[in-house]
Amino acid sequence: MAKPSGLKGITNSLQRIFSILMKEFRQLSRDHATFAMIVIIPLVELLLFGFAINTDVREIPVGIVDNSQTYFSRALVDAVRATQVIRIVRHDALPQEAEEALQDGKISAALVIPSDFNQRLVDGRVPAQWLVDGSDPTISAAIIKLQRMPFSAVTGIQPKSSRELFRVALYYNPEQRSAVNTVPGLVGVILTMTMIMFTAAALVRERERGNLELLIATPVHPIELMIGKIVPYIFAGFIQTGIIMSLGHLIFNVPFVGSIFEMLLATMLFIVASLTVGLIISTCAQTQLQASQMTIFILLPSILLSGFMFPYEGMPRAAQWLSELLPATHYMRLMRGIVLRGAELRDMTTDVAYLSIFTIVGLVVAAKRFKKSLD
Repeated sequence: MAKPSGLKGITNSLQRIFSILMKEFRQLSRDHATFAMIVIIPLVELLLFGFAINTDVREIPVGIVDNSQTYFSRALVDAVRATQVIRIVRHDALPQEAEEALQDGKISAALVIPSDFNQRLVDGRVPAQWLVDGSDPTISAAIIKLQRMPFSAVTGIQPKSSRELFRVALYYNPEQRSAVNTVPGLVGVILTMTMIMFTAAALVRERERGNLELLIATPVHPIELMIGKIVPYIFAGFIQTGIIMSLGHLIFNVPFVGSIFEMLLATMLFIVASLTVGLIISTCAQTQLQASQMTIFILLPSILLSGFMFPYEGMPRAAQWLSELLPATHYMRLMRGIVLRGAELRDMTTDVAYLSIFTIVGLVVAAKRFKKSLD
């Protein structure tokens, strides 16, 4: 049969392309998950980058150690507070108490005003000092900028020699290297991505291969199936953590000053929490493609709002509340606290408790959804 040529051939080709286009549009309109990805991902990214992500750090939680308690020292504290760069969350009597709070992650910096503050003003010596958690270069850079505050405008005294209001002591990362802060956080990002993705496809894959009917026929309880599904991936998560931390130490010279046992315990809590998210997704998705798409919904805010790329203190209050719901936020605090500051889990009980409760609730929800899907 001879093929039509010329204008008729082009018209026939356009008709075939149009038919295929209409078919694809109809399929797309029926695939709600893909349609949601098309609409929601740009919407979420626009809101996150435009509203929640802010590199101008504000309201850094700090402590005050005012051993002078004079008019000038209080004027200095008021002037620093007025910059809105800091938010005073505690007052300590001794610098050692502020250092402990710094190590536990309760504050990011502490302003220490010595008892001879007034005499230092008269002598022209640097009158006060900031103790700063340097593990986050963004935070430390914001505090260092406070050194530019005009001396005479704050104190009303024209110094004889020194023009600096503060000295800054950077703890845990005095060289302000980005890798020191990034590598421990990267563990959280990679575990979030892989653990959720692995388990999200686990039950869906069983359903697609027809193995789910065999599992249903066995006396296995839904919660037993859930636990059996996630345990192998716990070991996979430990292997990933070991690779990242070892190479981070060898290649980027990232220090490790905390307890390895406590880091592994925190990692196990986070892995299990991430795996339960994957299990919930697997009970909602019908195909592995849908499971992958749902994983992206979790992955995007986990990277952008957890404090891995952008400082938590720079986010508006609503975004901070949202980030508190993400397991990755709490794990990053635990990892950076243990690895960089040598903090202990007992000093960060809020983050530990959140991951534990999240895991228990997640397992129960996944088991109930799995049972419902069987019914």
